[in-house]
Amino acid sequence: MSPTVYVETYGCQMNVSDSELMLGTMADHGYRAVEQPEGADVILVNTCAIRDHAEQRVIGRLGELKRHMKRDAIVGVTGCMAQRLGPQLLEKAKHVSLVIGPDGYRALPALVERARSGERSLSTSFDLEEHYEDFKPKRFDRVKAWIPVQRGCDYRCTYCIVPYTRGAERSRRLADVVREVEQVAADGMTEVVLLGQTVNSYRDGEGGGDFADLLRAVGAVPGIRRVRFTSPHPNDFSDRVIGAIAEVDAVCEHVHLPMQSGSTRTLKRMLRRYNREDYLACVARLRSAIPGLSLTTDVIVGFPGETEEDFAETLSAVREVGFADAFTFIFSPRDGTPATRLPAELSVPPEIAGERMAQLLETVRGMARERNLNLLGARREVLVEKAARRGDLLQARTRDFKTVLLPGDESMIGRYYTVELTGTTGSTFTGSIVHTRPPLPLAG
Repeated sequence: MSPTVYVETYGCQMNVSDSELMLGTMADHGYRAVEQPEGADVILVNTCAIRDHAEQRVIGRLGELKRHMKRDAIVGVTGCMAQRLGPQLLEKAKHVSLVIGPDGYRALPALVERARSGERSLSTSFDLEEHYEDFKPKRFDRVKAWIPVQRGCDYRCTYCIVPYTRGAERSRRLADVVREVEQVAADGMTEVVLLGQTVNSYRDGEGGGDFADLLRAVGAVPGIRRVRFTSPHPNDFSDRVIGAIAEVDAVCEHVHLPMQSGSTRTLKRMLRRYNREDYLACVARLRSAIPGLSLTTDVIVGFPGETEEDFAETLSAVREVGFADAFTFIFSPRDGTPATRLPAELSVPPEIAGERMAQLLETVRGMARERNLNLLGARREVLVEKAARRGDLLQARTRDFKTVLLPGDESMIGRYYTVELTGTTGSTFTGSIVHTRPPLPLAG
């Protein structure tokens, strides 16, 4: 019987994509993927280091896995936390045999075999040439595909650990990205999500193409009906990129545009390289070019030195933009980032940060609910993605990234429907099917 491998993923979509790469290379070496850790021959925990809470969850999970793993199982920690902590993980968790950073997955099968003979391994070197082009990912999703187009980051925001865990920014060749998208379409998937830490700064070093060229090329692949991307940086929305979003039919009317703060003073300490006015101007340019555009964002509260006035500016920016949704975070210091060197007296007390978070959530959710109530009765195209968590409902998504719950069965997954929005909880919709959408004509 084939040996088995289980991968547990924490963190962002890039980590999901990396887990698919690991499962793919393990499959090429004779391993069969399983959905539970109990009884697996190899257990890999693919980790996130963006906040302390995420790391603590993984430490706790490693303890749980030790109690449930089979005696001769190989346990590895991969991803950003592995890159950040390195040998500390081998010291803290004696049952862990492998610690592998995001650029070390090529050696994974060989290191697993060495672990069987009792050798513990550490692989956390950066490789600025590594894009895993010859890997065949084993995808979790049968409806949409996560496609990395860029690895690493050069922006060095003062709160962010990513440049230290994923290295310098480097982009894939445009032709390689298109080849992968073509394979995804051949496999029957119709939606792709282009991934990068600052995805719209993408540039093909060989051909010279930029993110606008990439969007146009991917959007022209026959069979691809929806193109999304995450996460862009406000500074990299050139007129060419905005024009491509507006003009390529497959590119969806949704942009996740991280703001982090609405205060110029705070943005300067974050080293975000734009101010409040620049961000709002970017929003205006996007909305002017793309009718019906939906915007979501990231916001951090409690960053060192954030005053009540700074936070009030964040709330006013949220109201001015009218985000459809926001991922909100209380500042979490990460060892090794410049923010940890800010004077201690700038720290925002936890109780104040918590109060600000509550106000921010109330503002975001209240505005979203009001906007969504006004959409009741509207008709939208949706793609059915998966079974919903509750009842016998399905989860679908509109082009502008709204979640719609529908009655139906699993035979509907991966299909397009026109629905009428019949109800809302404030964040998600319920809908009734008006008719099935016919296939779009193939591009080209």
